[in-house]
Amino acid sequence: MFHIVLFEPEIPPNTGNVMRLCANTGMRLHLIHPLGFDLNEKSVRRAGLDYRDMATVTEHESLEHFIEQIKPRRLLACSTKGTQNYAEINYIEGDALLFGPETRGLPQAVLDSLPKEHCLRVPMQPGSRSLNLSNTVAVIAYEAWRQNHFPGSV
Repeated sequence: MFHIVLFEPEIPPNTGNVMRLCANTGMRLHLIHPLGFDLNEKSVRRAGLDYRDMATVTEHESLEHFIEQIKPRRLLACSTKGTQNYAEINYIEGDALLFGPETRGLPQAVLDSLPKEHCLRVPMQPGSRSLNLSNTVAVIAYEAWRQNHFPGSV
């Protein structure tokens, strides 16, 4: 399946929402430290509801540790600075979808380390700054899942 990677997430309810999304899609969630909260915070539990126990969540000390341990097929960075429309690529099982922290996005060094076609963007109206993190994850995750014919779904 796919890997959802949250790089240094800051807002607990967003992470809880993504946990719930991963539980419902069969995708694996990876959290890159440092986190801006404790995973036991009430707001994470509330957003994740009882799905937290159904989601596969792994914490990593760094992005490099994630890559070394998981060896994703491709690392696809999702950013307002991306140039590739998220809906115009073919997602492959084993891809990792990387999302940055809510207040600052992915570091430029991470984006620069990837091929331009691996830096994805969700189209928005001119003048819009960004979408909510958990909404963006849902948009891109469901496109990847749809392209692969929703494996494991009912």
